[in-house]
Amino acid sequence: MPLDLVIIGSGPGGYRAAVLAALQGLQTAIVEKDVWGGCCLNRGCVPKKAWHDSARLLARQHHLAERGVLGELRPDLGRAWQHQRRVVERVRESYLDYLAHLKVARHAGHGRLDGPGRVVVGGGEGETVLETRHVILATGAVPALPAGLAPVPGRILTTDDLFQAPPPPGRRVALVGGGVIGTEFAFILRQLGLDLLWIAGGAPLRASDFSPSARQALARALRESGAPEPLPARLAEARVGDEGVRLTLDDGGEHVVDWLLLGTGRRPVSTGLGLETVGIAPDTDGFIPVDEYLRTSAPGVFAIGDCVGPAMTANQALADAAVAVHNIRHPDRPRTRPLREVPLAVYSAVELARLGLTEEQAEDEGFEPAVGFAAFATDPKALGEDDAEGYLRLLADMDEGTLLGAEAVGHGAGELIHLVSTRPDPESVLRELAHGRYNHPTRSEQWQNAAETLAAKWGLAGWLWDGE
Repeated sequence: MPLDLVIIGSGPGGYRAAVLAALQGLQTAIVEKDVWGGCCLNRGCVPKKAWHDSARLLARQHHLAERGVLGELRPDLGRAWQHQRRVVERVRESYLDYLAHLKVARHAGHGRLDGPGRVVVGGGEGETVLETRHVILATGAVPALPAGLAPVPGRILTTDDLFQAPPPPGRRVALVGGGVIGTEFAFILRQLGLDLLWIAGGAPLRASDFSPSARQALARALRESGAPEPLPARLAEARVGDEGVRLTLDDGGEHVVDWLLLGTGRRPVSTGLGLETVGIAPDTDGFIPVDEYLRTSAPGVFAIGDCVGPAMTANQALADAAVAVHNIRHPDRPRTRPLREVPLAVYSAVELARLGLTEEQAEDEGFEPAVGFAAFATDPKALGEDDAEGYLRLLADMDEGTLLGAEAVGHGAGELIHLVSTRPDPESVLRELAHGRYNHPTRSEQWQNAAETLAAKWGLAGWLWDGE
């Protein structure tokens, strides 16, 4: 008797797909060739958040004396590494217990398609064949390395390497990358006591959809935290020698560091999956093509998360999982993949979070964008915490009041954005925020102020309060 669903990959998308499928009565199996939990749990979001929390504590100590909290905190990178490992192991244990409770079958080994309705795990005499009605490919991504560079244990590391083994000795560290990964580690590693050389090729997050004011707030917070100014150059060569790693930049500069950390993005995992056996061909960037319902060109085969792109975040993978499982169960009324509704968060010297369109994108699509803004500078909660950097910002269509986008900057931004992202109907978000009931004082009530400000400034007051 075939299974209802086999999932290849146990990261956040694969895990959530397995849980949702099992909760809804599907006979489900999940396949993992590496460590259960994928990159996010073992080498990404989870351990990095543990380090970010430690980094925030260390960064805030310079303001504690005036609050009546005296003393000095000292970083210990080795202990910080052990702490994140304990967190990861605790989460993984819970993860596996829940899969067992739901009777999701687990298969350790390399999974690949072997024609319609067949997934092979392992190879040779240890090969297991799973017959299934549906497959979800949730194979994730691996670090993307600059041309000519390869990891060297203890000298040239990816962020995956950094969390898989204790950090190498030496305080002189070069960090390459100005995207989300590089921007987060520039703050974290500096606070954890490393002397950092940051090679970013330009301003951090310059290619992102965060607003200029958000990027300015980030740059200011990084400077105040003691993070190094990002070099606008690019890494041309890295040579490992007895003295460490000698770096040559494209502007001619040379530096010697103890070790090099590459935060240069990720690429999808789409090879070795037997895609050709069912007629699936990755695109030129390695992504697995899907339609708006996350269906591949092969009947019964779906793909989600990083291996699909363009958004390569755990947040997107989790949202994709729900869509794929729904569409397996209800092919007659499929749901489309959410992209604009899924938030993106950055955890650096200041937290940033956003979703939806920018003003420029909204105008390009024919909307008349209106902005509502509320700063934390006068927020009682933020002032009481001595952490009033940042704001909440709403973007709505001036004609209809429809939510087009949102941005949060400041402490808790990654949590605050949920008050917008969990609203299912963009036509009613502003009304719900304005009419909501909030604890006081809290940062979240600034969403109410932002909605009311937007309505009053752009002629939507009657629509907001009177329904006109």
